[in-house]
Amino acid sequence: MQNMAEDPTQQTITLVDENGDETLYDVLFTFKSEDFDRSYILIYPAGKKDDDKVEIQAYALPAGDDPSDPQGGELQPIQTDKEWDMIESVLNTFLGKDGDQNDQAQDDDQK
Repeated sequence: MQNMAEDPTQQTITLVDENGDETLYDVLFTFKSEDFDRSYILIYPAGKKDDDKVEIQAYALPAGDDPSDPQGGELQPIQTDKEWDMIESVLNTFLGKDGDQNDQAQDDDQK
């Protein structure tokens, strides 16, 4: 398995916190949900190796942003438990898991 941090096509984004501190993240993937009429981005801290446990964070992209080519802007927090359930399901499918949430890292601060 290829280390995503060494992939020259790996997309990265920078998040700025309330103190103005910048943190670099790698984009795991983006997708659009027709059910919620929103697009989402899943990210993890940059520079992690495949065997490292990572905390995956999920956000909604700004309205109108194309998930195949995000242009930036302010990421939106996930608003409902139904959205979280859908995102967890998509992530488990992406990771090839059977839905066992004990193996999944998630950002509880984002809920």
